[in-house]
Amino acid sequence: MADPKGFLNHGREVARSRPVEERVRDWNEVYVPGSLLPIISKQASRCMDCGIPFCHNGCPLGNLIPEWNDFAYREDWSAASERLHATNNFPEFTGRLCPAPCESACVLGINQAPVTIKNVEVSIIDKAWDTGDVTPQIPERLSGKTVAVIGSGPAGLAAAQQLTRAGHTVAVYERADRIGGLLRYGIPEFKMEKRHINRRIEQMRAEGTRFRTGVEIGRDITADDLRKRYDAVVIAAGSTTARDLPVPGRELKGVHQAMEYLPLSNKVQEGDYVTSPISAEGKHVVVIGGGDTGADCVGTAHRQGAASVTQLEIMPQPGAERNPVSQPWPTFPMLYKVTSAHEEGGDRLYSVSTTHFEGDEDGNVQWLHLSEVEFVDGRLNPKPGTERKIPAQLVTLAMGFTGPDKQNGLIEQLGLDLDERGNIARDADFRTNVPGVFVAGDAGRGQSLIVWAIAEGRSAARGADRFLTGASDLPAPIRPTDRSLTV
Repeated sequence: MADPKGFLNHGREVARSRPVEERVRDWNEVYVPGSLLPIISKQASRCMDCGIPFCHNGCPLGNLIPEWNDFAYREDWSAASERLHATNNFPEFTGRLCPAPCESACVLGINQAPVTIKNVEVSIIDKAWDTGDVTPQIPERLSGKTVAVIGSGPAGLAAAQQLTRAGHTVAVYERADRIGGLLRYGIPEFKMEKRHINRRIEQMRAEGTRFRTGVEIGRDITADDLRKRYDAVVIAAGSTTARDLPVPGRELKGVHQAMEYLPLSNKVQEGDYVTSPISAEGKHVVVIGGGDTGADCVGTAHRQGAASVTQLEIMPQPGAERNPVSQPWPTFPMLYKVTSAHEEGGDRLYSVSTTHFEGDEDGNVQWLHLSEVEFVDGRLNPKPGTERKIPAQLVTLAMGFTGPDKQNGLIEQLGLDLDERGNIARDADFRTNVPGVFVAGDAGRGQSLIVWAIAEGRSAARGADRFLTGASDLPAPIRPTDRSLTV
């Protein structure tokens, strides 16, 4: 193990953030560059090399966490990078964006602050890029088989990279103008700078993966034509149908889905716009939804110069610490989380529900009417006498997603079966009911975490590889039926 007394001698220490007044004036990542490396060896030494490392169970990728913690403690960065990449195609993504269920399952977390697994992970991969340890892995021979991957989010990219390395000729189709899916246009720059995506794309191109942007399967190319061109198809199109809020005034100008609002600010960073066509500048902003997407809207509004920002959540405020009865270790607890965006200001209201929007004579939203809610007989009901209104000149709906796109023709043209939740159905090998067509990520699982998306992409790649060749040496970390470790 790293240091037998590491967890006794060192407390938890995380990456330092830049001052709020500095970072809200730019779109760079919020953390102080280089602040992790001086402390990360000691932090890695806190890993206890448990006989049964529950962090493995918390992470669907099955990351070999104690092993690369040991290498990081010894500052053997090349070995640490090799162990890290053994289970994870894109640790620079997960090290920045994943909510770290591995840390919730850390054995040290039973009675201490858990190991800073995410910080160790991102330190290893950033060091690996700096030292040139991340290189293309070009297959020794080609299989002669072709695969189309629909969608270039983490699931699609993971599936494409695995299948390319197995020797197949892979083309990734993305309907947006750039590769990356929600990594590109759903995650703000201050959470992950897009240079991290760009250099992975270049690595994948060098390995042989081909990319086709601005092409929507079902509209620009029919599903039948795609199947004629390729021996197998992997659908990794995500869960992109946003949950709506059907209340009076929803049609007012200034009420937008989060995924209408967030991509535009990213396009500004790409140089497509000078300013965002939907901007919070000088406006009272209300974000409906208390999750990570809502926090992304909050941070974006701060940087655009909002007059005020208020985030609404219909559920009660979670506790600050794990409840050992209702959320016992090693489950992933629902805790009150203060993200970097929340550190930057704004108000957060819990146990409230929007009743309607009010606009001006020109049809622009001006006010949001809400009421407090409470649980009665297991249901959320309005509390009489708590109705009020708050100023709202820009409203973003960040209430999650309900399933894959069913309007572009892909599902209908292929004749795909759906499960009871409206996701694309698949068997134990991630196969759909259509021979040669597989599904990975949120399109089959439903809205989930980035680690689950990468794990799904890797597992679906194995299923497709076995379909194409009759056998496969590719790893499959999860089954379609696996779920997060929760109560």
